[in-house]
Amino acid sequence: MAFRIHDSVVRGEIDNRVKGIVRGKIWLAGRGEPLALELNGNAHPDLAGCRLTFTNPQEHLAHPHLDSLAALQRGTIGDLTASRKVRVPSVPMEEFLHWPKEKGRPPSHWANSLYLEWFSEANGRVVIESADFELNISAPEWRLTPEEDAQRARDAAGGMAGFMGKLTEAITEQQRGQKDPEAGDWNEHDYEKLMKESDARTTKYMELLDKYGDSDEAEEKIAKEMGWDHEVTPEQAEQQRQWIEEMNAATEEALNEPEPEPDPHREGIDWIRTEDGDLRHPLQHRCFESSMKYWHQVDELGLEKLADKDLDQFIFEFQTTGAKLAGALNGLAQDRGSRDAGFTVAYLKRALDHLHKSQAGLEAVAPKKILPEPMVAEARAELFGIREAILKLMDEFRGRE
Repeated sequence: MAFRIHDSVVRGEIDNRVKGIVRGKIWLAGRGEPLALELNGNAHPDLAGCRLTFTNPQEHLAHPHLDSLAALQRGTIGDLTASRKVRVPSVPMEEFLHWPKEKGRPPSHWANSLYLEWFSEANGRVVIESADFELNISAPEWRLTPEEDAQRARDAAGGMAGFMGKLTEAITEQQRGQKDPEAGDWNEHDYEKLMKESDARTTKYMELLDKYGDSDEAEEKIAKEMGWDHEVTPEQAEQQRQWIEEMNAATEEALNEPEPEPDPHREGIDWIRTEDGDLRHPLQHRCFESSMKYWHQVDELGLEKLADKDLDQFIFEFQTTGAKLAGALNGLAQDRGSRDAGFTVAYLKRALDHLHKSQAGLEAVAPKKILPEPMVAEARAELFGIREAILKLMDEFRGRE
């Protein structure tokens, strides 16, 4: 995803008074020295030829991966404007977030937003976007002609296209060597490759959604970039209509059917019933409960998770492990054995990868002494215990391939 750093911005200055060059400095919370920008291209007409300074009056939050942002940002400018239209809350944020559903949509209004985007040689797409910054814009020393503005737009689009091209290459790379989906001899490695392709497609889609939003015009742009805008013949349209009708009918039938009862002989092995009456796999439930326990303990210690990237990694990756285990295991209660064993192993591998990242985060936190030693020791033992349980399940399902 784009490297979005607006919450970390303290202040900054952007200078486009030399045509074709955008220079700047951006001071960020958690970094002693400012980012330096040396970018090719021009700003939108409202900032072209100007020097912009801005400050962030909001609370500054250090980005958890700020240390991976290169101190010197070389590359090309994307879109740079102080007049991007966005909807902002008309009530305090706390009230906006907890607005009662019965009152409809919370009140909002259109406002101008600073939108600063560039394509960095070191970090890819970087974005600062905020309607809250206090701006000061100098008088322009030159203005874009209509022809120059058209070229500026093409250059900005070209930067985005180049960035998208790299994401498309990642999709193509994962497609190489994939087996036919109709083949019946898929193993865990085949499923892993398919999942990685899905990840790459999701990354590309989310970048496009982040860039263009969700308007009708944006949907057309995204569909074209994702390859979803091909011509549909009347026969294909009719097939799609019939398929949608069949899926809707099947979904309605499934919703009206009572939930199947789990095999009572597999209770405690494939499933447990939570206090809320939900079915969960025991290992997934254990992981979820443990991750939430440490999440709450960190809160009780008064620690800000995002303020320390290793602490954030420990908690976030632990929670993500639980989500991946749910995808791999929670269907076993109703239909054990029907899912391909290779698929389950591949999914468990993904959970294991996130667990290892959580372990790495915990080990990086331990020397900092920000968590009590007994808590670290207990969490370390729990992570290892869950790891051993995942590995045991992987061996079990490999025996079924």
